[in-house]
Amino acid sequence: MKRTNNLNVSGLTPIIAPADLKQVFPLSEEKADVVAHAREQIKNILYNRDHRMMVVVGPCSIHDPKAALDYAQRLAILAEEIKDQLFLVMRVYFEKPRTTIGWKGLINDPDLNGTHQISKGLGVARGLLCAIADLGLPIATEMLDPITPQYLSDLISWGAIGARTAESQTHREMASGLSFPVGFKNGTDGSLQIAIDAMQAALHSHSFLGINREGRTSIVRTTGNPDVHIVLRGGNNNPNYGAEDIAATEKLLSDAGLRTAIMVDCSHANSYKKHERQEEVLVNVLDQVAGGNRSIGALMIESNLEAGNQPIARDLSLLKYGVSITDKCVDWPTTEGLLRHAARRLKEIGGR
Repeated sequence: MKRTNNLNVSGLTPIIAPADLKQVFPLSEEKADVVAHAREQIKNILYNRDHRMMVVVGPCSIHDPKAALDYAQRLAILAEEIKDQLFLVMRVYFEKPRTTIGWKGLINDPDLNGTHQISKGLGVARGLLCAIADLGLPIATEMLDPITPQYLSDLISWGAIGARTAESQTHREMASGLSFPVGFKNGTDGSLQIAIDAMQAALHSHSFLGINREGRTSIVRTTGNPDVHIVLRGGNNNPNYGAEDIAATEKLLSDAGLRTAIMVDCSHANSYKKHERQEEVLVNVLDQVAGGNRSIGALMIESNLEAGNQPIARDLSLLKYGVSITDKCVDWPTTEGLLRHAARRLKEIGGR
């Protein structure tokens, strides 16, 4: 008999089950309180029950857990200082969608060498999330692989569906079952309709294939996620955070029967992919809020310990500490300055 299956598959390697990984890195009662409280605060901010703004801030991607925890420790201190005006959530992205090929993130390749030790990556990721939660700091991440939520989602307070996956039925279905607020980014070409369609889909119940706590293939039945919103990130190198863009977004959301809750991503096409221009976006958004806008409840900033980015070196010892290996980021002093400025401005105008 001719072989007809797995012709282009070189191997199938079982990985650790979610329940087993959670025994190694358990969710304590204290961590659960941090996560649950943060989710409620995020909902209150997005839906104008809280005058503060949420800011998702942190590295484009995590490749060095030590540097990520260093960043988290600094952010936790700042978050406490400016908590009356800003609710800071650390951007902890472990999975990277690629336009063509490239490093797919810490979970897929934790050793940065193409060995793809995914069980190890899941363990490193969950261990880091636990350490960050111990600081009392809420966590945000992009939801990319539909399997990983079973391993990590109990520690996450806010999730993103990216511009490349917002049109995917798989990701809309996944979002419908997530236990936290989810932001859908507009398409890479700037299309808002992709995000709006995705939000409408995620609001509804779905049934699809997934895994259970024991790692067995299962039918996942969801009830729909009521806490979805749009994230504006620009498109085709054109920004979409200006007052006219915001007004157009508000109308599209309202016409679709959706809440006019908007997050503005200060990076990506909104900053023309120039990390130092994120400040322009933030200042413009704050001006709009000062002018009375109530729809913009959140911002996103790509930030790291050091500015810029670097390629993955063949000799990993040559990698610079605290420098992104994906998109360029602003450094910590700049980040601190931007956030303190935003907090002062919001205090002056009495919040949103």
